[in-house]
Amino acid sequence: MPQRKKSSQRQWRVIDLHLHTPASADFKQSNVSYLDFLKKADAKNLNVIAFTDHNSVAGYAQYLQAVESLEMLERLNRLTDDERKHLADYRRLREKILILPGFEFTATLGFHILGIFPPETTARALDHLLLSLNIPPDKLDDGSGEVGATTDALTAYRMINAAGGLAIAAHANSSHGVAMPGFDFGGQTRIAYTQDANLHALEVTDLDSKSRRRTAMFFNGLKPEYPRRMHCIQGSDAHKLDFDPKFKNEMGVGDRATEILIDEISFDAIKDVFLGSDFSRTRPYRGATEEPYDPLREAREQGDTLVQAFHERLHDKRAITPAILHDVVALANTNGGTIYVGASANIKNAVVGVERPEHAIADVRAAIAKQITPPLEVQIETVKSQGKTVLQMIVPRGSDVPYALDSSHIYIRSENETNLAMRDEIVQLVRESLAVEGVANAPVPTTQSPQVEVKPEVAPAMPPPRTGVEIVACDVRKSVRYYSVRDLRNERIVHNVTLASARSLWQYAISEQEKSPVKPDAVQWSGDMGIWKTHKRGGKVRYDLAQRASEKIIVYYGVTEDGLHGAWRKLIEGEAVGEEIPEIESRANIGTPAEIAAESEELTHADESPATVPEEEMFQPPIISDQVAEVYDSIAPSTFDLQAMDETPAIPETEISSPFGEPLPAFGESEIASDESAPEFPQPTAESAPVITAQADEGTTPEEIAPPFEMRAEPETLPEESAPVIEPPAPPPAPKTRAQTWREQLDRALAEMRAARAPKTDEGQSSDEGSSGG
Repeated sequence: MPQRKKSSQRQWRVIDLHLHTPASADFKQSNVSYLDFLKKADAKNLNVIAFTDHNSVAGYAQYLQAVESLEMLERLNRLTDDERKHLADYRRLREKILILPGFEFTATLGFHILGIFPPETTARALDHLLLSLNIPPDKLDDGSGEVGATTDALTAYRMINAAGGLAIAAHANSSHGVAMPGFDFGGQTRIAYTQDANLHALEVTDLDSKSRRRTAMFFNGLKPEYPRRMHCIQGSDAHKLDFDPKFKNEMGVGDRATEILIDEISFDAIKDVFLGSDFSRTRPYRGATEEPYDPLREAREQGDTLVQAFHERLHDKRAITPAILHDVVALANTNGGTIYVGASANIKNAVVGVERPEHAIADVRAAIAKQITPPLEVQIETVKSQGKTVLQMIVPRGSDVPYALDSSHIYIRSENETNLAMRDEIVQLVRESLAVEGVANAPVPTTQSPQVEVKPEVAPAMPPPRTGVEIVACDVRKSVRYYSVRDLRNERIVHNVTLASARSLWQYAISEQEKSPVKPDAVQWSGDMGIWKTHKRGGKVRYDLAQRASEKIIVYYGVTEDGLHGAWRKLIEGEAVGEEIPEIESRANIGTPAEIAAESEELTHADESPATVPEEEMFQPPIISDQVAEVYDSIAPSTFDLQAMDETPAIPETEISSPFGEPLPAFGESEIASDESAPEFPQPTAESAPVITAQADEGTTPEEIAPPFEMRAEPETLPEESAPVIEPPAPPPAPKTRAQTWREQLDRALAEMRAARAPKTDEGQSSDEGSSGG
């Protein structure tokens, strides 16, 4: 079997690393041979494919057995004419296409993970790995996605990587994806499952999308909580040979493939790309008739950011433009990133390009070696755009910070700007470097300049945004105001900042603090959170946001779209802000609705093809919360079938009614949209409705069964005609969100169901004493 195919130069190759065979239980086409697979892959111009059946390598083993059987008949001189032709086709196609063994593993909570391995890996070795991942021995050859309790995703990443394979999160942005789109729980879990060092890439279904909310933009290293930029690829996840237009989410072989720029067609070459930091070496495959994907154009659409910068000109008076070297130092001292030379950040401007790129690369390398200390290895490549050659400089996050230009100029990257580091920032860089060396407690010499004491304040209920700045303290010395400024991206506090010494965003914040302090009456409040101002800086819309904390108003200046999360995003989108659901801590065994549903015996999957979440709903807070799902499970575990929340039903932006319809009928008459088979519960009547209390069973304290969200029981002595007292909302009144409306209606339905199921007591159960709140 060919394993490495040398080429004289780096070329774009087409790969599809997610293909199911007839060995998968949900394969949708009959009478398909493995030779048919190879012929289809050849017709689709694929250079590398992987067989990835559900929790099994039976398909890959059957493919090898088919070839070996023909070769044995050839040695015995017993081949028929058809068999001889089949063997010749197998040999021809195996010379053209690299076929890799693999599987699609179902981890705990139902997450799907691809394991792709070198061609020399045996099926027996992969069977052993699957057994180590807790796949039951009797299910190794079933090809089923349902295999019971297995291993968590993080352990699976580690074991696949340790076995020499590629760990790829399958359809990460869709059903069974580790990015958990459409769910508002699992924040820390999502970070862990998408940023783990043993995870090599994310397979996504929207790689070729133009939307600003596409998955690759979410994991591009700009979000503070997702600092590791991830390689994003696409795969067909084919459960049939040919695409059927009637089922747009069911791809055929090679219908959603990826191009990868490699020196040779080999597993090692592919793995090297995924281990590297050059993210321009993968792109969606568009076919020979379509316009090739332009990575520079996509980068220019984002413009200057925390992790990328643009320069039109390489030389300034025959020397390397100083701003280029400033950016190299700044990126190395911050998060690393990419510098493009030969094009501006403004996509409307034509690409200028670089003349004599070989000499240009040599000049840049010489300048870096001469002027930047300590030594820093920068990868420099060329990319083509608009017929011009542009330099692409990939700067790693330095392991020996701080880096300096000309031995004394230390720069850092903040938002989309490069600036000289201030004293406190240099001290922090040094401390971080010492911490890496294991001497974090070593004394660091500092000057005796006065420091501003930052007094602890009452922490606000909602965490601050993740971009922008906050002025935390001010001290006046000799008629000069010295500020302490918190960078919300990295939570660092820099002291002794003046209006004159502050960089642009800090200068704006200080200027606003001095000349135009926040006016509470002018803030658009929603609860304790509000919008103070909206403005545009550096080509981005920015928000000055306010938050009440005790008797103090905190202002966050210059918050960008990347920094909005949870209730802050709802505030900007014009929705009322409710109580924020706390994020779940990252751990292997997490009690979530997805876990409950994944272990349900009634859970079935009629179609394993990933249903793409609409672009406008990518990573948006969902309608259903984990608290509500837990109440479902606690109330009727034996009769209510809680389905796995693989897809969140799309709700048009203009629709204000609840997903159940408007208005929501009594629970006994309602029909849950996401589960048509959900059982109906009898609606309590006035004669039979018991009093709602916080105690379901005798001997159980109210604290033990209190629901995770607030359900108010009416007092036992409530008169028949009196109405419950409703506390007036805090001024100014905010409109209810779709989620709040839905939850209120669901609360009433759950209350009615509780009333119907609660046991009657000897006294106090008349219809006059209480109702279900509906």
